[in-house]
Amino acid sequence: MKISLSDHFTYKKLFKFTLPSILMMIFTSIYGVVDGFFVSNYVGESAFVAVNLIMPFLMILATVGFMFGTGGSALVSKTMGEGKDDKARRIFSLLVYFSAGVGVILAVIAFIFMRHIASLIGAEGQTLDYCVSYARIIVCALPFFVMQMEFQSFTIVAEKPGLGFAITVSAGVANMILDALLMGAFNMGIVGAALATAVSQMIGGLAPFIYYLRKNTSRLKLGKPEWNGKALIRTCTNGASEFVGNISMSMVSMLYNFQLLRYAGESGVAAYGALMYVNMIFIAIFAGYTVGTSPIISYHYGAGNTAELKNLFRKGFVVMIVVGTSMTVLALTLSSFLSSLFMGYDADMMRFTRRAIMIYSFSFPFCGIAFLGSGFFTALNNGFVSAAISFLRTLVFQIASVMLLPIIFDIDGIWASMVVTEFMACTLSIIFFIAKRRQYNYF
Repeated sequence: MKISLSDHFTYKKLFKFTLPSILMMIFTSIYGVVDGFFVSNYVGESAFVAVNLIMPFLMILATVGFMFGTGGSALVSKTMGEGKDDKARRIFSLLVYFSAGVGVILAVIAFIFMRHIASLIGAEGQTLDYCVSYARIIVCALPFFVMQMEFQSFTIVAEKPGLGFAITVSAGVANMILDALLMGAFNMGIVGAALATAVSQMIGGLAPFIYYLRKNTSRLKLGKPEWNGKALIRTCTNGASEFVGNISMSMVSMLYNFQLLRYAGESGVAAYGALMYVNMIFIAIFAGYTVGTSPIISYHYGAGNTAELKNLFRKGFVVMIVVGTSMTVLALTLSSFLSSLFMGYDADMMRFTRRAIMIYSFSFPFCGIAFLGSGFFTALNNGFVSAAISFLRTLVFQIASVMLLPIIFDIDGIWASMVVTEFMACTLSIIFFIAKRRQYNYF
């Protein structure tokens, strides 16, 4: 049975509609983990440290795709809810072409200045060379990665969530196979890892681009764009929360690396890298649910259906609490196994990483509500509130926590900083939900 954005959503229908988005995000995280696994076990700790040092910067570049995807999908969905499908398709075409152009410009600038950038974030000697070799190959595929991130949101708007999942799986499988071949069989080291990732990003961006460019059965199609400066501004403003959030997380990751180098040396950075790979998989569930439900919320907001907004808000709150609590239990149970995936070659490092995972895992119940807050207000086209939650969560709460807690608790304070951060972000989200309830009538 086909599910439409205009439907009433029970838990069963909500689960069925968002499952492809959740699996898509999980699978994206898993093949990122596989990348880290191969680098750590086939190239060595220095290369693994290099990838984790430069990765935050690469993710800053990719945030353009998140911004245009989340902000644009909310605008396009709202426009569809108002019954203006032709206008929605014109906005969609403009956003895709414009964001790809921005990706090209960023890729050229990053390629030229990569050595200086890697040096600024603390890379030295062989680690610096690894950073530059890896990142310069990756940025060559940046325009495709921007489109991949963008299309992950738009496939939901097009009522084709399965398409996004299928493309992500294809790109992920290609990455895994190429990792095994280039690093395992052909011994190409970190260059092989970069090539594998770049090719997968090209698949992830080109496949949906070709699909929407041709005649298709979805609600969206790429055609001749019509300049609409107002739509671009609204997209960027509304997607600012994801843009700010992802940039902030990447900047904070650099700060984490700086603090870990100070308190534990390169071993701390390696442990943090393993922790972030594990975190990516768990957080992907929150991100996938948010991406999957955002166009539904935007559609019903545009259609003025407050009864369904209340339904989606109530169910979202329950889902995030249940899933977040389950994640903590699962992370505590699997902490030894998860740490051994990356640090199995060193018993001390494995114990070090296991403790980090156990402390960090208590952040998940609060994290889900923070994701719901930012995502819900983005879907309501309230970029200001959404950006405020993301900005305070990542740049204020997290920076303050990671700078202050290690003074009291040493290295454990770094791992606990995210628990404090997510608790404060959760509290802030609840405050905004209460403050804006009469404006949007979601409860």
